[in-house]
Amino acid sequence: MVARAAQLSRFLGESETAIKVEVAKARGSTPREAGAWMLVSPDAIFGTIGGGRLEMMAIEEARTLIAANRGNGTMTVPLGPEIGQCCGGHVALTLTRLDAADADALVAERRRQDTALPQVYLFGAGHVGKALADALSRLPVNTVLIETRQAELDAATADVDKRLVAMPETLIETAQPRAAFVVLTHDHALDFLIVQTALARGDAAYVGMIGSKTKRARYVSWHVNEAGGARADTDRLTCPIGGDAVRDKRPEVIAALTAAEIVTALAPST
Repeated sequence: MVARAAQLSRFLGESETAIKVEVAKARGSTPREAGAWMLVSPDAIFGTIGGGRLEMMAIEEARTLIAANRGNGTMTVPLGPEIGQCCGGHVALTLTRLDAADADALVAERRRQDTALPQVYLFGAGHVGKALADALSRLPVNTVLIETRQAELDAATADVDKRLVAMPETLIETAQPRAAFVVLTHDHALDFLIVQTALARGDAAYVGMIGSKTKRARYVSWHVNEAGGARADTDRLTCPIGGDAVRDKRPEVIAALTAAEIVTALAPST
């Protein structure tokens, strides 16, 4: 699960002492990039620098510092057979004991990062909507789950922003540029209206609608012949969602495949 500011703040509040382990330098093939960090307390960890033997060594060193009431430290680790890893790269770590000011700064920076995460709007909290909200709650995105039905929204357990809205399409204009919109409501007419509104923005990173190839064809016909839209707009619509490489219609499977589509669409272009 993506570690958010609230989770970080809770960890720090529960930890009397914490060491920040940060990748200062990464050369060659390494589990994480420079700047990646984790926190180590006497009995818990927060975040990751890539797992494996490297992370175990870093945790051991951090807890040695805590137990000895020592300050900061460094580690230089070649990721080769001698430590049981075969990445072949080279990592330099810094270990820093956090004081109150450091902890506050870390939480503030994580809040800033949280705010800057891409937005994903899920319209509909049916079976697939709930499963997709669960899948996205573990990814580096800000997810909004939107419903017109209170009972369905109440039944959604994902740790995401939930909104009860009578006219869901009105939320589209408030989204940031390059947001993702996924339409999964219980009403095809509402689906079509939301998709049309999302496509009209012109700057969405992803517009997806649950349904079959037949539903897509019906939407295209409606978009062009009844709503007066351009056929070229519909080239930016993903429907069916999740692709067709895996023919499994269980909600959790559709959600996993769709989440991969969304993350790919939101990834910065290189």
